[in-house]
Amino acid sequence: GDILDDYLRTDGVWVLVKNREFYKTNNEKECAEKCEAERNFTCRAFLFTRKKLQCLTLAENAQMALAFASMDTDLYEKRIYFIQCKRGIGTDYRGTEAKTQRGIPCQKWAEKIPHKPNYTPEKHPNAGLEENYCRNPDADENGPWCYTTDPAIRFDYCAIPECEDQCMHCNGEDYHGEISRTQSGLECQRWDVQEPHMHGFTLQHYPEKDLKMNYCRNPDGDLRPWCFTTNPNKRWEYCNIPHCTTSPPVSDRGSQCLSGKGEDYRGRIAITESGNACQHWNTQLPHKHGWIPDRYPCKGLQENYCRNPDGEKKPWCYTTNSSVRWEYCTIPPCDRTEQGIAGMNNVPVQVPLTEECYRGKGQSYRGTTSVTASGKKCQAWSSMFPHMHIKTPERHPDADLRDNYCRNPDGDSSPWCFTTDPNTIWEYCNLKRCDDHTQD
Repeated sequence: GDILDDYLRTDGVWVLVKNREFYKTNNEKECAEKCEAERNFTCRAFLFTRKKLQCLTLAENAQMALAFASMDTDLYEKRIYFIQCKRGIGTDYRGTEAKTQRGIPCQKWAEKIPHKPNYTPEKHPNAGLEENYCRNPDADENGPWCYTTDPAIRFDYCAIPECEDQCMHCNGEDYHGEISRTQSGLECQRWDVQEPHMHGFTLQHYPEKDLKMNYCRNPDGDLRPWCFTTNPNKRWEYCNIPHCTTSPPVSDRGSQCLSGKGEDYRGRIAITESGNACQHWNTQLPHKHGWIPDRYPCKGLQENYCRNPDGEKKPWCYTTNSSVRWEYCTIPPCDRTEQGIAGMNNVPVQVPLTEECYRGKGQSYRGTTSVTASGKKCQAWSSMFPHMHIKTPERHPDADLRDNYCRNPDGDSSPWCFTTDPNTIWEYCNLKRCDDHTQD
C-alpha cells in the first residue's frame, strides 16, 4: 500500500520539537521515507512544507509537543503510536504501557539496574525500545513484556488488550476500529477539527460515540460508519467496514414496555394512538420509506410492530392509511406509577392545541408539530441522517431546536424542518398563520 497510509495527516499545523532533522524532498512520500530511515532518533512524525519542499523528521508527535497553526505546513504522524492495543503477539506494539500484568513498574530499556538487559535500543534499533514501555523485541508468543524494577523478578509480561477486529455488527453504531479512509479512498477528517468541513459531531456534543482521531464512526444511526473527508469538494462519505462473521452480542431481548424513548421496545403493539393499523416495515405500500429491515438488522423492524429506530420521542410506525404517513403509538410505560408521579411533578403538561399556528415568520413558534405540508415526517435537529446540516441546537441555542419540531431558526418565511425522506431535504411545515385578532 501507500507509505502515507501509515500516517495521520493534519493540514496547517507546525509542531515545536527540539529533536528533528531537515531534508530537501520533492513530495510527502519522500519525506515519509526519510522518517522511516531516520537513525538519529525514533521518528514519530514529520512536517512537510509545500512551498519550500522542506521535510522535517520529528522525534515527537503533536500529543507530546507544542503545536500551532502554520498555513503552508502539513503534519504527518505515525498511526502506530496512537494504538494502545496489540495485534497478534504485539511485535509492532508501540503504546505507552509501562508496568507488568502484576503492576510492577518496568525498567528502562537503556538502563542496567536492577537487571542487565539482553535487549537494548542499540542492539535492536527497530524494536521501539523507548523509555520503559512494554515491547516484544524477541517475538515472544506471550506478547509484550519488560524487565522489571523488582530485583527479584527479572522480567514479566504486560497486560496489553487485543485490538478490536476491523469489522462491524449491525449498522456499525458500536464500531470502534481504526479504519480512516472512505469507500473511494479519501482520507477522513479528524472529528476534533472544523476544516475543510464544519460540523457538529464533536466529542463534547457526543461523548459516548468514541469520536477519536479520524476513525470512521456511525454517531447518528446511519446505514454504516462514515466520516467527513479531507477533500474540500466531498463533505462526507461512507467507509468500507466489513461485517463481522460472528453474531452480534446480545445484551437483552428488548423491552415489552416503554422505557425512555422506547428505542429498545420489542413488543407487539401494531396500532397507532389514533387507531390506524401499522404498515409492515418490509413493504413500501401505501408509504415508501427507507427503514428496510435488511438495512437495519438490529432495530427490531419485525412485522408491523411499533418501533423507534431513529431516536424519536417514542415508538411509531407508518400507517396503512394512505392519507396518514406515520403516527406515534401508545406503549404502556414500564412503571406507570413512577412515571406518572414524575410526569406530574417534573414535566409541564403539554395540551395539544386543536389548531397550532404561527405569527409573523414563525420565529417565535414553539409548538410540537413535526409534519411537513406534504405529510413528511421531520428529521430531528440533532440528527444528521438522512440529511447532513448545520442547523443544530448548539449553533442556534435560542431557536428551541428540540426533537423534530417545526421551527424557523434562519428567518425563513415560515416554520420548516429537514425531512426523513432521503429525496427531500426540507419542507415548510403543516402550519397556518394565526388570525391577527386571535387572543394570545
